[in-house]
Amino acid sequence: MADYPRNDLLVETDWLAEHLTDPNVRVIEMAEDGSGFEAGHIPGAALSPTWQVKGSEHKRLVAPPDEAKAWFESVGVGDDTLVVGYDRFRSRDASRLWWVLNYYGHTNVRVLNGGWTKWTAEGRDVETGPSQVAGGGVTFTPQPNHAVESTVEKLKAAIGAGDTVIWDVRTEAEYTGENSRGNARVGHVPGAAFLEWVNLVEEDDTFKSAEEIEEIARGLGITPEKTVHIY
Repeated sequence: MADYPRNDLLVETDWLAEHLTDPNVRVIEMAEDGSGFEAGHIPGAALSPTWQVKGSEHKRLVAPPDEAKAWFESVGVGDDTLVVGYDRFRSRDASRLWWVLNYYGHTNVRVLNGGWTKWTAEGRDVETGPSQVAGGGVTFTPQPNHAVESTVEKLKAAIGAGDTVIWDVRTEAEYTGENSRGNARVGHVPGAAFLEWVNLVEEDDTFKSAEEIEEIARGLGITPEKTVHIY
C-alpha cells in the first residue's frame, strides 16, 4: 500500500483474501441496484444497495438511527465488526458506506483499494448467487457524530470564511449548472472550489498516491489547517 498518512482507512486485496473467513470481518458490496451481484461477488459479501444507507423519507440524507441500526444488524454488522466496503464504481459508494459508519461512531471500517475491478483483475475467487449473510446475533449501536456532518446552516456560515474550503466534487456540468440532476436549482455554492471526485482515483480504480492527492488538495486551497466542506 502507498504510504498514506492514514493507512488504516484502506485495505488491499492481498489482506482481504487472507481475512475473508475471519468471523469478525464483514465484507459489504455497495451498489446502485445490485444487478450484477448474483453473477459474481467477493466470497461471503453482503449486498447493500446505495439507497439503503439513505433515509426512507429523506433520500438525500443519511439513514436515521433506527433505520441504520436495523439495516446494519440485518447484514451482520455489530459494534465490534470490522467492515470492508467495496463497489464497482471507483470506490464512490464504498466511500459513502465508510462515511455513514463513521458518522454513526463505527470507525472500524475500511475501503477495499481498487474494489471489484482490482479483485477480478487479479483473478481472485468469486462467489455467485444471492448473499448468504444472515442477520441476527449482533448489536449495532448508532452514535451520531455531528462533528463530521455539514448542514445547510454550517455551509452558509462557511461561505467566504478564510479558514474554510468548500469543495464541489460533482461533475463539471453540475457545477456549471448545465445538468440539474433533478435539483430545484442549478449551479454551485458561492466560492466553491471544483474538482470531480474521479480525479482522486487511477484508471485501475485504486486511489492515487498520497503525494498526488496532497498536490491536488493544495491546488484547491486545501491544507491541514483548513476546515473542508464537501458536497
